[in-house]
Amino acid sequence: MDKFMVFDIGGSAVKWSVINQSGKILESNKFKISDNKDEFFNKLGKITNEMKEKYDVKGIAISAPGAVDSETGVIGGASAIPYIHGPNFKEILKELTNLKVELENDANCAALGECWLGAGKENKDLAFVVCGSGIGGAIVKDKKIHGGIHKHGGEFGYCSVSCELDGEPKFTSWSQAGSTTALAKKVAKLKGLEEGGLDGVEVFELCNKGDEIALQEVNKYYFIMAVGIYNIQYTYDPEVIILGGAISERPEYVEEINKRLDALMNSDLEGTIKPVLKKCEFGNDANKLGALYNYLQRQSYID
Repeated sequence: MDKFMVFDIGGSAVKWSVINQSGKILESNKFKISDNKDEFFNKLGKITNEMKEKYDVKGIAISAPGAVDSETGVIGGASAIPYIHGPNFKEILKELTNLKVELENDANCAALGECWLGAGKENKDLAFVVCGSGIGGAIVKDKKIHGGIHKHGGEFGYCSVSCELDGEPKFTSWSQAGSTTALAKKVAKLKGLEEGGLDGVEVFELCNKGDEIALQEVNKYYFIMAVGIYNIQYTYDPEVIILGGAISERPEYVEEINKRLDALMNSDLEGTIKPVLKKCEFGNDANKLGALYNYLQRQSYID
């Protein structure tokens, strides 16, 4: 069974694994993000060549932030690692390792990982929503990423979840209103704390203690999540919507959103199809598994 080198590029570190064709992780490690482009690519090449000698890896799969062009191997947009935007990953790493390279956006990889072996393994059409510092996500159609003409398919954080039309129109995006960062900022402000005085974990700890402000804002948060999810259902009509991000690990998370979805279903919106929600199963490994699944698809190992 063939084995592959898989890299998950994050803001402060690169996590890597050797994974076989069935998704079994054989070896893993990580290294801090390099100071410059040359050092970064040389590190990727060095590790790959070492694992090539040890495991006879057949290719390189990469999960990366930004507007990844999977065809060309170039990453557009911006991220916390400026030097990865512009260089051609496929050309550089092929020269360093003599291996084929495939890369995809990190949120898309997480969705593919869940679609391949996780919460969506029984589904062909799904949406993935990740909640953290913003709202991100992906659309999967027939087990493949649907990126859209501008590579922004699944960028749910840009969707408007509220608007005020009295006077000058004012719109609020899902990321602005419904991310865990937005929730923490709002609670901190209402409690008279400086910006950054609370994080998402602390907000939910306040809820557990019965803090009225935290309870009020968390209730709003769940409603905003429900509105966004409801809109996805009636835009794409997926079989299932998978929820990711650290907050999704809370045991009550799906149940609380479902309660607000019930309220929407019983409102004047007249919707009759309730979204099916599932938590992601793989957490930190989803990106790597999805990166490999993308490689296997694009290199015709699987349909």
